[in-house]
Amino acid sequence: MRFFGYLILLALIGYALWPYYTVYRLDAAINQQDDSQLAELVDLPAIRANYKKRVSSGADAIFPSGDPDSVMHWIRQNLERLGDSALDQAVTLPWVHETLRDAVSQATGQSPPYLLASIGFAFFESYQRFLIRIGDLGQGPTHLRLSLVDGHWKITDIVP
Repeated sequence: MRFFGYLILLALIGYALWPYYTVYRLDAAINQQDDSQLAELVDLPAIRANYKKRVSSGADAIFPSGDPDSVMHWIRQNLERLGDSALDQAVTLPWVHETLRDAVSQATGQSPPYLLASIGFAFFESYQRFLIRIGDLGQGPTHLRLSLVDGHWKITDIVP
């Protein structure tokens, strides 16, 4: 019985350390010139979906839905359509790489950016989501959200 207790404890410790290993891999991937290592750690469709949610919620605040025959409704529909295609073209793997390198360089001031040196906070939001804050609060930090996708921790959101 004691053996099973130790086995469960070991499994919990391993699960708790697993996303930190992904952060270590992410640190190595940021310093590479090609994006092949970073591609394994990024879920681009999820990042695009999160940005689309932010754009659509911003459109709701600026252009209320109101009358479907109004000019404001027409502008809002076109903004959402153009916003979706623009996000698909703008949010790419090179963009993620550049955004992460810039955030780490800004937080640390180091020439080769080291992610591990720039992390101000890294912990679980839930059992399948992990939040990383690059930089200090009040200094314009960048937040990365890792989610457990298909058995791997991947970046699913970047909030600069």
